[in-house]
Amino acid sequence: MNLVHARTRDVDAVTVRPGRPLAGTVRVDGSKNVALPLLATAASLGRAVHLSGVPASADVQRMLGLLEQAGYHVAYPVAEPGAVVITPEKQSSKAPGLSDAARIRASYYLVAPLLAAYGQAALPWPGGCQIGDRGMELHFTVYEAFGDTVLLDDTGYRVLAADQTRDKVVLALPFRSRGASIAAICRAVVAGCRLELGNPNLSPETTGVLTSLRSAGWVAHADSSKITLAPPPGVPARPVAWTVPGDKIEAGTLVCAIAATGGEGRVEGINGPDLKVLAGLLDRAGVPLTLTPDAITVHRPRTVSGGPLQAIASLTPDGLDADFEPALMALALTLPGTHMFADDINPGRHGNLLPQLARLGAVIEELSPTRCRLSGPQRLNGATVKATDIRTGSALLIAGLGARGATTVSGLDQLRRGHADLPAKLHALGADLTDVPR
Repeated sequence: MNLVHARTRDVDAVTVRPGRPLAGTVRVDGSKNVALPLLATAASLGRAVHLSGVPASADVQRMLGLLEQAGYHVAYPVAEPGAVVITPEKQSSKAPGLSDAARIRASYYLVAPLLAAYGQAALPWPGGCQIGDRGMELHFTVYEAFGDTVLLDDTGYRVLAADQTRDKVVLALPFRSRGASIAAICRAVVAGCRLELGNPNLSPETTGVLTSLRSAGWVAHADSSKITLAPPPGVPARPVAWTVPGDKIEAGTLVCAIAATGGEGRVEGINGPDLKVLAGLLDRAGVPLTLTPDAITVHRPRTVSGGPLQAIASLTPDGLDADFEPALMALALTLPGTHMFADDINPGRHGNLLPQLARLGAVIEELSPTRCRLSGPQRLNGATVKATDIRTGSALLIAGLGARGATTVSGLDQLRRGHADLPAKLHALGADLTDVPR
């Protein structure tokens, strides 16, 4: 069953025109960045897991399809839209080929479910969008720490599970990689062993997996120095039900769009602490807002004042999620001051985003391939631009809201990888958007 809205599949581009300030209330979908690792964790657990709040974004739907191809039973409760139940089934001796995994950037999350089902995983190199190489070396280090064998070739990689399960694995990461942290957690779940992971990533995506595992009986602790994980002390029998939290990146995108138009609006369905860093940046930049446990409200500005934006992406526990940076850059084009941006985590992102913003007339000084600055406010002019990745697409929609004339954003298939229908949410806030059929 495909949850993606039928209307969006027939639309390749959207035309954005400037209009009145955005206003109103919208609710975000579940988080793609949380749903993907939760689905992998559910499939690694060895028992049925009911997962609600699953977003209809294309990457999540593709992950569900890949789990089905891998032999897992995926059920969609009719009375509960956005819910799925993942159940392991008895597998054949041969693991299936998953060539379609090359279309998803987070396909590496499939390793643990495949190891659980077949004792081996064979996958193509990650695909999706082009925002720099998706380095897998640290993932392979994780699997080797568990005693697994990793084999590589030009088309992809294979992971062969260790013959003997280890009682405990101790590993320290050289940097706080989200993907490698979650890979280590899921691998420990498959092995049923204890884990001590040093220098972990503590983003909401990682801690969300740990919280879900606690509800399944696992013993998990996390602080800035390490994550410790241990199997349930007994044989857990109770049903497992998890919920995907609201998409913090979608919420941040909508907040930036409201602020860029000088509007006033409320974004609901969030986990407030997930937006604390973003809210702090916007507050220092003079954007009036209120953050509560389940919503964030942008208030109409009385004066144009505040400090410059300093959007420096970081993997530290209190750092700015790199996925916020493109939307913040589009907002900064409307704000006074000289603003700084850096994303060393995704080294190809600026190479996608900056040329597209330049087509609208944005003047951005590139200090390095991953760092830039701009002075605002700037006057943009409508043009035809392309969403070369998810976050570039959302930034272009924001920029188009304030450009003179019409801006046509194509490549919506990229945008839909992370958002089921972001243009519809902007339209609900009053944005002047027109679909362009394929």
